[in-house]
Parts: sequence; C-alpha cells; structure tokens
Amino acid sequence: MKAASFLLSLLGVVVASSVSSGKSPNVILFIADDVSWNDFGCYGNEGVRTPNIDALAETGLRFTNAYLTASSCSPSRASIVTGRYPHNNGKAAELHLPIADHLPWLPEILREQGYYTALSGKNHMKRVHPRETPPFDHVDTGRSEDNRGGEANWQALTRDRPKDKPFFFWFASYDAHRAWDGDKDWKPEVYGPKTRPEDVVVPPFLLDTPETRDDLASYYNEIRRFDYFIGQVVEELKEQDELENTLIFVLADNGRPFPRAKTRLHDSGMKTALVAHWPEGIRSAGTTASLASVIDLAPTIIEAAGGKAGSTFQGISLSPIFKDKSDSPRRVAFSEHNWHDYEALGRSVRADGFIYLENDRPETAWQGPADSVRSVSHRQLLEAEKAGSLSAAQKDVFLAPRPRIELYNAGKDPHQLNNLAGNPEFSTKQKKLAALLFQWREQTGDSVPEAVSVDEFSRVTGERVVDSFRGETPGESNEASKINRSGPR
Repeated sequence: MKAASFLLSLLGVVVASSVSSGKSPNVILFIADDVSWNDFGCYGNEGVRTPNIDALAETGLRFTNAYLTASSCSPSRASIVTGRYPHNNGKAAELHLPIADHLPWLPEILREQGYYTALSGKNHMKRVHPRETPPFDHVDTGRSEDNRGGEANWQALTRDRPKDKPFFFWFASYDAHRAWDGDKDWKPEVYGPKTRPEDVVVPPFLLDTPETRDDLASYYNEIRRFDYFIGQVVEELKEQDELENTLIFVLADNGRPFPRAKTRLHDSGMKTALVAHWPEGIRSAGTTASLASVIDLAPTIIEAAGGKAGSTFQGISLSPIFKDKSDSPRRVAFSEHNWHDYEALGRSVRADGFIYLENDRPETAWQGPADSVRSVSHRQLLEAEKAGSLSAAQKDVFLAPRPRIELYNAGKDPHQLNNLAGNPEFSTKQKKLAALLFQWREQTGDSVPEAVSVDEFSRVTGERVVDSFRGETPGESNEASKINRSGPR
C-alpha cells in the first residue's frame, strides 16, 4: 500500500481521502484543430452547422470566458495534458518540441487510478526520452481512406473499449487544419450539404471577397465533420447507457488558421469555446461567464476521478462551477506566444473583462502562421495592401513595428481593435494588469532569451527560407520546467 501511494505521488496525484462510492466517471476530451471560439453554432455563428456540440451545450455548461495558454498547436496540447504553462513544460514551449521528461501527463495519472486510456486522432505531444510505458494504452491516427479528419475510429473505440474500467479518451481531430481535406472527403449523405459561401461570417480583419468566402466555407465544412463524429460518439454512449456518467469537454487548441487568429494573443487566437457535459456531475447547467484556463482541465478531471492533482499541476479545479455556474474560482488567466514558424515572444493576462498584452518582439508583424500566409485569404489582403485599400482592422495583420503594450476592454471591443494602452482613463487598470503579468512571469520562471528561434518561413510567401532556426526557448535558462509555482490565479 505504501509503495502504491508513493508511485501515485510521483505521478503527481494524491488519492482523495474521501472518494464517492459511486462509479468513477468516464472522460472524453474532444479537441478541434485550429477553430476559433465563436465558430460553433452555440457561440453565435449561424453559418456553421454544429448540432451535436450545440446539444451538449444546451444541457451542459457553456463557458464564455475560457482561454488557452498558447495559440499554437503542440504547446497548447502539451499545456492541456500536463496542466502547466508552455514555458513550464521545457522545450515544449515552442511548436513541435518535446515536453520535459519528468512531468506527469494526465492519462498516466488516470491509468494509475484504474482508467483505460486512448488517444485517437492528432497527437503532437512527446517527451525527450519516451518512457517504457507510454502515456496511453492505445494510440491511433484516427484516419481512414475516406476520413482524413482524425475521427474515423472514435465510435469504434467507444464501442469496443474494455468494459471493466472507466475510460479516458483524448479524441483530437485534424479538423480544421489546412489544407482542407474535408471538401475532398465530403459525403453529402452523411454530413449534409456543404457550406454555402454566402452563409459564412467574415470577420472585420479579413476581406469580404468570393475567394475569402470560399476559404471560410471549406473551414466551416471541417468543423461540421468534427461535430458529426462527436454526435456518433454521443449516440454510442447512449446505447451503452454511459452518457450520464461521462464527463465531456469540447474545445480547440487555438484559433482559426486565418490572418489575425491562430498564433495571436487576442481573443481570435487565444479564446476557446469550452463546452462541458456531465449529467451526473454538473448540477448548475447553462452558460457561465466564470474565467477558465485550459490548464484547469486536468485538475478538474483528476478530481472528478476521485483524486487530487499533485504539485506539478498549475491549474485549479473547475468543480465549483459545476455546482454553481456563477462561482469564479479563477480570477486571472495568462497566455503566451512563442515561436511558431516565425520569431515571436509575447505574453498576456485577462482579468476584470480586460486583456493586457506585452510584446517582447514588437519590431515584426503578427501576420499568422505559414499555412495562413500561404492561404488565398492572406493573398487577398496582400493585394489590397498594395492598392492601399485596407481597413484599420485589416492593416493590423501587417503592422510593424507593433505596440509594445496593448490593453483592451474585451466586453466592449470583442475584436480588440481599440488599444487603450496609455489612455489616462485606464491607467489604473493598466498598472494593475501589468503588475499581475510581471508577478506571473517572475514566479513561474519565464524568461526573454536573447537568441530566440528565428523565422523558418517567409513572412510574405509562407515558403521555407532557412533550415536552422532554433534558439533558446523561454524559461529554459531558469529551468522553468522544474518550477511548479502557478503565479496569480
């Protein structure tokens, strides 16, 4: 017994002293790839068809203030699986790099608590030196000949899983990552008609042209496919009489792969849809404005499974919100933007309805990742820039140098177009948020390396320009992967 307790402690979990005698809940994370928070129907986008996600939101919890720690694929996923900020995960602060070996992952902890664990779809997470026992009992790409979206095996895994254990499924689609393969794999008899370009919502920082509308329509189609397979899993859970005792989260790893979205610290890149559904565990359903960070998911799930998150987890449990949707255990949320195809280093804090940003590399534009730069939507903006016909919102895609400091009232300025930094009316708010961000960076061991990773791709064409581009990652000089302090919460 002592040996088992010691092993659980090493993995970052302490068995709760009082565990409910009821059945442990199953858990599913549905993670979309490159989908902005307001691109589900239940978040107000009437052009996207997401009936299954909408249904989960209708009877569960819909978070309106949930935030990622990184608007970048692998750093975001690493943050979710460890419950830590990107710069506290070692080299994984940057795209495609590994998580520090010593850090426990959520599925490892749940497996020690008796769970069957499986990952199907996009992985994008790794350690420097893989352990002899992998984090998941089962891993597959989720792809088939007629479905490259990563969802092909979700229903079968749910149906054929071991029935003598609770399960944890990491169901992560490739939808809606460029290039658009959803159009190529489209089955009208399954998914319904494709999205009509006239039905898309064009954000103010893109040009409203036929080409951009076609681009957005293809993006919407991939979201529809993601939603369809969520519905298939939900139906399977109903058939097994397991839906009531399954904790489901639906979210995305970062914003849409369009200019001024993915890789941005603004809401278009960093805010996420977050739907929670658990009939047996959520007592206060509806819409909640409570602040949430994705590093809170792992502690929430561990607690729901009857444990208590260990010291490596920097997030906090969202369970008080399950009991009372007006509860607010979190007061501040922090995010970071590090290298993703291009040199970058920025930090942000959200509190009191405001967003405060610090850019440590203000001399270059935040034009988006390379696949976005190669898109027709970006090319449309480039042509309009040459013609001198861009709006202020669209010019921001190419703005260089950028402001060192940005401050926004998110409620009154949902697209963050009116920078309040330096405005005397908001000087008190700016000082407060700057102090919170400074405290967080100090306590968590963040750093501003002199030699960060440089541009791998052209900022104009998106084509590769160098093969050697890696530098020191943020927090590396401070050994931040060994720092467990969370900073303000």
